[in-house]
Amino acid sequence: MSEHEHNHAHNHEHGEDCGHDHSQDEEIVVAFSDEEGNEKEMVLVQTFDVGEDVYALLLERNNPEADGFILRLEEEDGETVLVNIEEEEEWAKVEAAYNELVAAQGEEE
Repeated sequence: MSEHEHNHAHNHEHGEDCGHDHSQDEEIVVAFSDEEGNEKEMVLVQTFDVGEDVYALLLERNNPEADGFILRLEEEDGETVLVNIEEEEEWAKVEAAYNELVAAQGEEE
């Protein structure tokens, strides 16, 4: 993951009232628009904790080999919202935690 990917996503509300069944078997898909206005469908593939915050890894639905996004999950008015990581210090912590997670998963295989 590159250092600057975290700046390209947009906030998206995805809460309890979104009409989705949030069972683990269901694919959670979020639509994002890039700088040129092209819409991409992203799939939430994993969440992980860093300190007291929870982050989500999203990969492009039709191109899972492309770079993904990591966004912070926050609760707003009873709904879960995906939020950009703006601060470099926060991004450094999240990136380090994600790299540790990937390394640990590699050891399990």
